[in-house]
Parts: sequence; structure tokens; C-alpha cells
Amino acid sequence: MSGKKRASPGADEEKNPLEGVELSDGDAKKLQDVQKQIERVDLLIERHSQQQLLPVYERRRAVVKAIPRFWPVALMNNPLISFQAQHNIDRIALSYLEDLWVTRDPKEPRCFTIEFYFKQNPYFTDSVLKKEYKYILPPGAADETPDADGLTPSMLDFSWERDVQPSAIKINWKDPQNALTKLHPRVEDEDEESDMPAEAGSFFNFFEIASDPFDVSQTVNS
Repeated sequence: MSGKKRASPGADEEKNPLEGVELSDGDAKKLQDVQKQIERVDLLIERHSQQQLLPVYERRRAVVKAIPRFWPVALMNNPLISFQAQHNIDRIALSYLEDLWVTRDPKEPRCFTIEFYFKQNPYFTDSVLKKEYKYILPPGAADETPDADGLTPSMLDFSWERDVQPSAIKINWKDPQNALTKLHPRVEDEDEESDMPAEAGSFFNFFEIASDPFDVSQTVNS
């Protein structure tokens, strides 16, 4: 019989080399500084690309205006927009859409106004329906001095939730009793903790209600 002592189970297992590894304060600060540099470059690239794309978008605008029902078909081909316009009467109203344009805030191009241009239709008298995402200047930002690239600290600290105020408009319905937003209102969820409506209702709630829980604006803007 061997006199060698039997090892207990797990005794030969190696210690996890990743256990107990922590990031030092100095390394964390370095990573934060690099991340800020990345965000700064991303912002510069985004601004430059928007400037370069504007004349291209203008040329596309001229082309698609000559294509019958280009925008209604394009919107319905997007799953999110198609879901928001699930009522047939919404789709009929959107069939009168003849142009769609996004105008950017010159001071903060990440903010914008979406413009839907309609030809004469039986639903509303407005020729243009707009949804503005207005830039709200943070406290102290007016006193900031832009750097050589025109950027300020508040621009680099931009927060969509904090710095952007969405608008709502009143659509001039030809028959107010049968307004699409009245026939199909947005129904809020009874659960107070829920950020999403129980029912989206008409697509045109997007214009008449400031909040945009389905991020329709980001879909259109992209």
C-alpha cells in the first residue's frame, strides 16, 4: 500500500487569474481621457459628414420628388414606421405625402426638425407637418469659448435626454370629430413604471404628442 497521501478534490485546481483584478484610479482616469478624445473625434467626423452629405441629400430630394409615392412606400417598407401606421386610414393619409426633409440646428446638428410635406388631402389643411427636436443650451454654455475646431465642453457633454426638447403641434383637421388622432389615440400603459404606451394609436400622434417613445424620429433621421 502506497504511503502517498490522497489530495482532496479541487486541491490541484489552479487559482482563477482574473479573480480580484481591479482597475486602478490612474488607469481609469487614462481610459476616461482616451474615451473623451474618441467622442471628440466622432463628433468632428459626424459634423464633417453632415456638411458633405447635405448637397447629396438635396440632389436626392430632387430625384425622389419625381417618383410617385416614393416616401409613402419607403416609410411603409420600414418595420417600425409600418407598425406605427398600422391603421389603414393612417396609410391612406400618408399616401398624400410627397416630400420628407430633415433640417439640422446650425448650432447643434445633432438636433433637427423633421418636415413632412403633403399635397392636398381630405384629412387636414396643413401642407407641412413638423416635429422639432430643439436644442436647450445647458447652464453656462453661453459663456464657453469654442476651441480651434469650434467645439465647446458642453458639446462634448451632450445628452439627448437632458439637452433636447421635442415639440408637439396641433394638426388642423378638416373634420375634428374624425381626426385620426381622436379615432386612434395613444393609450398610456397603466403601469407607471412602463415607458411605453399600451397602444400606439395613429401614426399622427407622433406630431401631436411631444414624447416619442418608439424613436420614430431617429428612424426617420437615419
